[in-house]
Amino acid sequence: MNKKKILVIDDEEDICCTIKQYLELHHYQVETAHSGMEALKAMNEHVDLILLDIMMEGIDGMELCTIIRDRVDCPILFVSAKAMEEDKVQALAIGGDDYITKPFSLKELKARIDSHLRREERIRSNERYLLSSKHITIDLLANEVFCKGKKLPLTKKEYEIVKLLMLNKKVVFSKERIFERVWGIDSDSQLDTVTESIKNIRKKIKAVDPDTSYIQTLYGLGYKWDVTDEKG
Repeated sequence: MNKKKILVIDDEEDICCTIKQYLELHHYQVETAHSGMEALKAMNEHVDLILLDIMMEGIDGMELCTIIRDRVDCPILFVSAKAMEEDKVQALAIGGDDYITKPFSLKELKARIDSHLRREERIRSNERYLLSSKHITIDLLANEVFCKGKKLPLTKKEYEIVKLLMLNKKVVFSKERIFERVWGIDSDSQLDTVTESIKNIRKKIKAVDPDTSYIQTLYGLGYKWDVTDEKG
């Protein structure tokens, strides 16, 4: 099991050492930085969570947070002796995920860290079940399709067609193949049902996103998911 990596940024070496020793006892990997410049160098490596002091010489914690927030998407927990409400509000407004005032309990600090890392795991887990293309997103767990954030009122078969094409973007599917995969070879439905279903899918998508193509027709061959202008 890979240990979660935590970066502690504080100009007080005693605090860094205490936090490092405690968290390492609980199976975390801990790196420390005693200034903003040291912390920026440490950003070259992956970290799972950052503990950040505010009052440091040179680049203070607030400024550092604004610099690194666009470079890292991990939780940033401020740990500071500044207890004024406006400090907490500012820290959270610029990208902090939590605020812990000094002096603090190491047990509480670990509990906060555990909580944020569990939340990140849940987010990452959910992302594995989201399939996206242009403005379309499929929630594979909920069996729902969204266009520009709006849920599309697809039937079960229409949903299956969209999922089939999006999961196989480079594959051209004939009407017969779509029919077999979605309806099954023993279905009593007619082959023209595929054409009608795709027409309905396009209509429902265009009601939300009229300017983007999603299902491409290759005449004489079948249908393919259109990846034109798709990011990545």
